[in-house]
Amino acid sequence: MRPGTPRLSGDGLTLAYDKRTIAERLDVTIPDHSFTVVIGPNACGKSTLLRALARMLKPTAGTVLLDGRDIHAQQARKVARTLGLLPQSSTAPDGITVAELVARGRYPHQGLLRQWSRDDERVVDESMAATGVADLADRLVDELSGGQRQRVWIAMALAQQTELLLLDEPTTFLDIAHQIEVLDLCAQLHEEQGRTLVAVLHDLNQAARYASHLIAMRDGKVVAAGAPREIVTEELVRRVFGLACRVIDDPETGAPLVVPAARRAVALHR
Repeated sequence: MRPGTPRLSGDGLTLAYDKRTIAERLDVTIPDHSFTVVIGPNACGKSTLLRALARMLKPTAGTVLLDGRDIHAQQARKVARTLGLLPQSSTAPDGITVAELVARGRYPHQGLLRQWSRDDERVVDESMAATGVADLADRLVDELSGGQRQRVWIAMALAQQTELLLLDEPTTFLDIAHQIEVLDLCAQLHEEQGRTLVAVLHDLNQAARYASHLIAMRDGKVVAAGAPREIVTEELVRRVFGLACRVIDDPETGAPLVVPAARRAVALHR
């Protein structure tokens, strides 16, 4: 891989389910060591793009490159040691404890000549500690709250020890407090451990607050990409979401904050 080449990118991607094309000639670059968030309206191709980057969906044209090579030309176990995925809907087997589920993240590192070791045990313990679920190790996963379960799934992904972590709508079905809890954890992993994170989010203001790099999509195309302060404008929000708004500075972080226009104000401008 040439110096300066990003570890994960997509070149000329056409993505489809059966005969329904979602995106055509899509180019996307994930900056190394970034917290990249993909935003856009429903059915714009966000999760489809993430599935392609994670090797879960093979493009009908174009190439997903991981470390400079076609991701589909690489062994699945090798990819799993480099890239972790937290899917949108994660279901734990009945009767499994937190520690047992997190330990499943070590499977890509197992093999005929390498079985469970003290090092695996250490990684599992460290992953649970990093996500704040160590005290839940012996609890059944299906007994936990939504926020706790999401942190457990992130711990399992961390146990893979991948430098790239992809998360598909990690805050779905969580209340606002648990959403912030999960996003704070993601930001911590990015800032303190230098991991490259890619997440699909629905909430534009949360994306602008937490992301170091945004990819805005509409109708299967990338409309804009860059730092939130550089690309989140009233014009972009109208173009991507069809929403009249004002963009102000978040009083807590200074990030762009989207304030939808009041109904009366919208009516007056028609």
